[in-house]
Amino acid sequence: MTLEDLFDNPTALPTAPKVVQELIASFDKASVSTEDIAKKVSLDPVLSAKLLRLANSAYYNVSRSIGTVEDAVLMLGFVAVRTLVISSGLVNGFKSVTGLDLTDFWRYSMRTGVAAKWIAKKTRDNQELAFTIGMMHAIGELVIHSAIPAKAAELDGIVPALDERRLAVEKETLGFCYADAGAELARRWQFPAAFSDAIAAFPAPLERGAVDRLAAIVHIAAWRARPQQADLSSEELAARFPTAVAEVLGLDAETVIDDMPPLDELAAGLDEMMK
Repeated sequence: MTLEDLFDNPTALPTAPKVVQELIASFDKASVSTEDIAKKVSLDPVLSAKLLRLANSAYYNVSRSIGTVEDAVLMLGFVAVRTLVISSGLVNGFKSVTGLDLTDFWRYSMRTGVAAKWIAKKTRDNQELAFTIGMMHAIGELVIHSAIPAKAAELDGIVPALDERRLAVEKETLGFCYADAGAELARRWQFPAAFSDAIAAFPAPLERGAVDRLAAIVHIAAWRARPQQADLSSEELAARFPTAVAEVLGLDAETVIDDMPPLDELAAGLDEMMK
């Protein structure tokens, strides 16, 4: 099977919500009107409700009630709104996927995103890009489960979908892995090249010539987020630390393991956008 075969299946390619496509495209623009973004978000009642719920949540602890999307955008700021709306839009793009617990999947993806943002702040890379690519890095798994559910179920019987061994098993069995599928989805959705490049490279960011720093960041972030899925101890976590990738970014195990706050703390409040 090839990626072309996978995407020839009509169930493999969900439509990215229009507002998500526009917000993703804005990564390549020097400036974007917050008023314009508020108008676009207002056209989607589901996104509007989530954004208002988040703006009024205890996480932001505002002194007055936020009643309109325009007020929410002004209060939260464009960068935060763009990140949150993209995250929520991606979740809504996949209503149900055979063989996958979407609550677990998006929880893992969100925690990879917040870990990537934290790492990017340490390394002085683009934090918002790191978060969004971290959120998207495993989206190819949804494509695989949607397009070839029977084959995906066979693989699930060998190794769980979010296990670190899954990439190698898919590559051996299918000829491609969920990182390849996710990168292709980003290309077909016409996202900026930084997205498809980093998603394709994140499994082995040191094996593609010049190191893609965002791919390296997401590689470490995915390592950090997996223990919650696999229930690893702190000792097991440290033993699996991707030292070579971290060194390229100027990081060490002590910084990432000891200094990074718990992922649930970093993601506090953001889970509202996943509901």
